[in-house]
Order: sequence, then C-alpha cells, then structure tokens
Amino acid sequence: MTAQIEAEQAESARTTARRRRRWPIVAGVAATALVAGGAVGYADARKTVTLDVDGETTTLTTFAGSVGGVLEAQGVEVGERDVVAPAESSALESGTEIVVRTAKELTLDIDGEQAETWVAAADAHEALTLLDDRGSEVRIVASRSADRAELPLPVDGDDPVAVVADGETEVVENATAAVEQVLDAAEVTLDEDDRVHVTDIATAGVAEAADAAAVALVVQRVVTEEVVTEKPVEHGHETREDADRYADLGTKVAQEGKDGVRTIVERVTTVDGEEESRETVSDEVTTEPVTEVVVKGTKERPKPQPEPATSSSSSSGSSSSSSGSTSGRSYSVSGNRAIGQQLAAARGWTGSQWTCLEALWTKESGWNHLAKNPSSGAYGIPQALPGSKMGTAGSDWATNPATQIEWGLGYIAGRYGTPCGAWSHSQANNWY
Repeated sequence: MTAQIEAEQAESARTTARRRRRWPIVAGVAATALVAGGAVGYADARKTVTLDVDGETTTLTTFAGSVGGVLEAQGVEVGERDVVAPAESSALESGTEIVVRTAKELTLDIDGEQAETWVAAADAHEALTLLDDRGSEVRIVASRSADRAELPLPVDGDDPVAVVADGETEVVENATAAVEQVLDAAEVTLDEDDRVHVTDIATAGVAEAADAAAVALVVQRVVTEEVVTEKPVEHGHETREDADRYADLGTKVAQEGKDGVRTIVERVTTVDGEEESRETVSDEVTTEPVTEVVVKGTKERPKPQPEPATSSSSSSGSSSSSSGSTSGRSYSVSGNRAIGQQLAAARGWTGSQWTCLEALWTKESGWNHLAKNPSSGAYGIPQALPGSKMGTAGSDWATNPATQIEWGLGYIAGRYGTPCGAWSHSQANNWY
C-alpha cells in the first residue's frame, strides 16, 4: 500500500470509528496515584479515551501521554502495514478516539482483473469504503476450499448483508460473523466450483435491497463440463481405369463413399448460466472417411467377324437361323463362337472351361444372337430372361453378340463361378 492509501485508510477509519456502533470490551485499568502532586496532579494526568481495535471498542482511563503509550499498556501490537489514528507519537488528550486497523491481504477483483492487496479494515464493508474512491467496480473475493468460503475479516460489523444466490436476495441481519456463517443463515449451500465475493449493493445489481443493506455477499454458480460436438469430414472421390472393362459400358461405382466424423471435445465453463470460457480439450478425426472409387473401362470391344461371302443364287434362298444382319453388320454362329472364345480367354477360361461354355450355349441358343425361346421369352446367346437384363452390358444387347456374351460371362461368374459350374447345373436341372 502507498502512503497515500494508508493515509486515506486512517482517515476513513477515524470516520468509521465515530459513526459505527461498538461492542464494548470491559478492560480493567489500574489507577495508581502519582507521588507528589496530590489530587490535582492526578486529575490532570488521568484521561478517558476510546480504543477501537478492528471494530471492538473499549473506553478506558489512562495516564499515558501518547497514543503509543496507550497501545503499549493495552498490549496492542502494531504491524508495519497496520493503520493507527491518530499516529502513535500523537499526544494524548481526554476524549481521544484511537482507531487501530490490522492490515489483511485480500484478493480483489477490480473491473474483472484480480490482484492481491493489503487493506487495513475491520470488515469487508469498511474495506470497500476505503477502496470506493478508485472509481471502479471492486469485489472482495473469498477463498474456496471444498464446500467452504472464507475471508480474513467479517462481512459487516454493523449492518445487515444482502445474500445474493440463485437469482434471489435475502437480507441477513447479524453479519458480524464469517462468510460461511452468513451463508448458513441464508440457507445457501456451496458447490465445489462456486465463487463467492463481497461487493457494494450497486455493483451487485440488487437495488431492491439498498434500503436494508450496504453490501452484498454474492454467490456465483459455476458449472464446468465437457461438451462433445461431431462434424462431418467430407469423403474424397477417385476414378480408376480398368483395362478389363469395356469402355462403352461407362463407369461403375466400385466402392461407395462415406463421410467421416470429426469429434471435438471442449471444456465449457458457465457462471450463473452464462458461458464464460470455452477450451478445446481434443479435436480429432474419430471415423476416417471412405473414398468413393469409380471404375472406368478402357477396353475396346472386339470387332465381329463378317459373314463369309456366298453366291447370288444361295443368297436368294431363305435366311438361316444361325446368321443375321443388323445395321449393315453381318454375324454368324462361327463368328459368335470365336468372339465367345476370345472373351472367355480374357477371363482365364480356356481349356476345359471353354469346352463347358461352348457346350452350355450350344445347348441354349446354338450361339445364335437372335435366338428367342417362344415359350419363356429368353433371348440371345446366353438366353437371358428377360433379354433386357443384358442392357447392363450395353444398349445394343438385342443385336450385338459381343454385348450378349459379355453379359453372359458376367452372369456365370457371379452365379456359378465358372462355365463348368454352370454347365454342371444345366445338365442336372436343364436350366442355368
């Protein structure tokens, strides 16, 4: 504390001593007659003074000649931060009021900033009066331990105190006790994180209690919890080329994409329901996104083999079911079979697997791409039912043997695994 503040405290202490009511402490004072001087000398030397030590007042008779002499006679020790008014060296007169204030280290909240300060005052009310000229909102912060709140001095030695908690205000008449006892009188229970401070009525914002109390004991409910927020992590896209897929089939999705999850954990502190702070505890991707994979074919379809040239006389005859002409292209059973053998080999189906495939589709359609079962409606070389199923292999499924064969090979692979698997089923059930 600066000399100026100490002087202000001393002056305020003198004023307080005159205006605040006191609780007398009976103190025995031994009156001893002085030698030489008789009754007149005794009367001149004896003085009646008032001693106020931290709000406890004693009226006593003394023969001391100075303020310091009275303090010494009463066993009052004064520390370097304590305040005495008048000064210890002051001459003593009858009727003198001696005020002693013991300095205590307080935690102050001044306009939202906390600081440790020594203040010489009898109670929190007096301390706030001393600090009032700073022109700031001043709060005296109570220390906390478990469910206890403590101040090194009483709340108010004279007047009632307004206890503010949970949106309600209650005036406690006898506030000479410690913070904890005042809270007990108001039936206010503290949680471990709650904050407690003493301030004036205006700063506390409880004008309705201004006529009953000068200061307020405020309890702030503090809640700290972890809040979990999940946010999507957008998945990526990838296009891959497939040399075994025909380019005219377009793209297909080989792997569905899926967004991931980003999990954010924050520690949020609220004071009386209002958010005060938010601290990030963790921020991580807890579910990885799955990339969407699209396959694009680069393989060119084999060109169909043309129908062998025939004489004009034979061409004028009836058309055979084993050959056909569509859109200027001619196809034959032998040409269709050659395409089938080529496409099967591309899948690794040679040797016995090709033999099984050749036998299967010879039985089904005779390798005629225009073959149609009149009873079931099955169509084409693989006898797809309905024939439109082959549209997944190409829009020209009705006329292009290569499209039909590609679809049929995929059907066999998906349902039976190999041509021999399909052929074995066909022999046992007469269908595949």
